[in-house]
Amino acid sequence: MESVTRRRFLWMLAGAAGLSGWAFWRLPSEDPADVAVASTTTSTTPATSTVTTVPVTTTITIPPVVLEVIERSGWGARAATAEYRTHVIERTTIHHTAVALTDNRAAPARLRGHQAYHQEQGWPDVAYHFSIDREGNVYEARPYTAPGDTFTNYDPAGHFLPVLEGDYTEQQPTEAQVESLVRLLSWAASEFGVATETIGGHRDYAATTCPGDSVYALVADGSIRQRVDDRIESGGVEMVVLRGDAALARVAGIEA
Repeated sequence: MESVTRRRFLWMLAGAAGLSGWAFWRLPSEDPADVAVASTTTSTTPATSTVTTVPVTTTITIPPVVLEVIERSGWGARAATAEYRTHVIERTTIHHTAVALTDNRAAPARLRGHQAYHQEQGWPDVAYHFSIDREGNVYEARPYTAPGDTFTNYDPAGHFLPVLEGDYTEQQPTEAQVESLVRLLSWAASEFGVATETIGGHRDYAATTCPGDSVYALVADGSIRQRVDDRIESGGVEMVVLRGDAALARVAGIEA
């Protein structure tokens, strides 16, 4: 029988066991040239991926701030004594009542007094569309669909007429009062499509000191208009009219 070398014997064992793919390395006493090596080679090719970035546009809607207004019946308004005329609002004209208000609890009663006095002059209602007290409470006055009335020599038709309760030649307006004025003017500008450049004071149209030096200074230097523009740009104003029990409760709180 042919003699079997140790190398041959190992190959025979590997074949019998089906161990293909194994690698046998030479023993120290063997010649490298005589060693058969079975191996499996894996080739890896890097994958190339392309990432496409799609820009995303996000629209943020800023909700409007709220302006609460006390309805006429809430502050005890009388009914109109005559039919109202109608007009189209084209500009905004700020007024003051020219009577100092030092105790804001008197504001609703003061507004009732203005209405009574104006009706005694033969006017159908209080002369203004909205009144703002020292704490920034806003009161619904004459309907804004009707032009106001005046003791001075200008025609208020086409004018949106807010009035600040107090005398602003003697007093400074409070920040709460100014903020409510800004919100009211912002609402009016959007509601009636009136440019903020039309914001003025009563003295711009008639021989009067109204709306008082301290308030008119805010008109003349553009600060009121700038705040109105900023408010409109930042989301505008939603008017919410307090009615029924809510209006009565608000007035009771003011007068307490």
